[in-house]
Amino acid sequence: MVAQCRDSLTQRWTVIPVPYEIHDARSWISSREGAWASGTEYSFAVEHAGRFAGSVDLRPQGHAGLDVGYGLAPWARGQGLAVRALRLLIPWAFDILGAEIVFWQAIAGNWASRRVAWSIGLRVEGTVRGLVDQRGIRLDGWIASLRRGDRLAPAHPWFDPPALPGHGVRLRAHRLDDASAIVEACNDAQTQLWLANLPRQYTQDDARAHLEEIAEEQAAGRALFWAMEDPENGGLIGEIGMWGLARGEARSAELGYWTHPSARRRGLTTEAIRLASRYALLPPARGGLGLARLVIRAAEGNLPSQQVALRAGFSLTGRDRGAERLGDGTIQDLLRYDVLPGEIT
Repeated sequence: MVAQCRDSLTQRWTVIPVPYEIHDARSWISSREGAWASGTEYSFAVEHAGRFAGSVDLRPQGHAGLDVGYGLAPWARGQGLAVRALRLLIPWAFDILGAEIVFWQAIAGNWASRRVAWSIGLRVEGTVRGLVDQRGIRLDGWIASLRRGDRLAPAHPWFDPPALPGHGVRLRAHRLDDASAIVEACNDAQTQLWLANLPRQYTQDDARAHLEEIAEEQAAGRALFWAMEDPENGGLIGEIGMWGLARGEARSAELGYWTHPSARRRGLTTEAIRLASRYALLPPARGGLGLARLVIRAAEGNLPSQQVALRAGFSLTGRDRGAERLGDGTIQDLLRYDVLPGEIT
């Protein structure tokens, strides 16, 4: 337990004492019998291959409610043990303790813990400012719930963008080191004109917030994003987003994109749109999303974006009048393009 609690990730995402000493572990273990007897906390050790691997616990929260917590030692991670442990623990909480609802909380940004929660059907209700007190500092936190009768399985997809290689461009998941290139692109005059919601002075903090938003949208099953990568140096040269995926059994989604100034007029965005579109329209049995239609909307004055849509195989199908406010404050129509399976060359 001491080795687990001295691990940097354990300290980063929990509220345990730092530094963590042997007397902390002994004190916590010796308190377990009393906690069980008083019903204030129900703790279990997780054992794997005959070795201590971590802990799971339940803490009563009012009538028929429980908070669940879990943590694994570094040597036990990456094997699905937390999910397996919780699939033993949660039914016990409902059947033996009589719980009606189980809650989970975590410091916002703890994606590994959130993935575990998602895997057993916990539904994230949102981010609460200052939810967690970590050693005297209030941190934003996530909260999720699982009701009696809910399936112990994901309640919605979690989208992980697959790597899609092309000839001059590669699509991949975003990385933290993409932030600088995002800042450069989003301070470009053309990007600012066509994406009116961007901050006028786009900063590293804005880029990091954007990357967090991407992670949130994908984890919630609402959207899918790719970084356009230069295959020669691995740098980000643009971005593609696909949203509208959370509406039940989504049959249609919308694509949006921007390109770093250094990568324009080289046909790379067109190729990237084709790669993303093929994946979206491909049947699930062949590794795709199985969508029946993709839509691109471009401002009437944004000729480069319109040309990308047409060259990628989309057809002009309509106009949304007065639908777009540009970065300079003017209003333009949005032209609507779509594509169906089999129409991408």
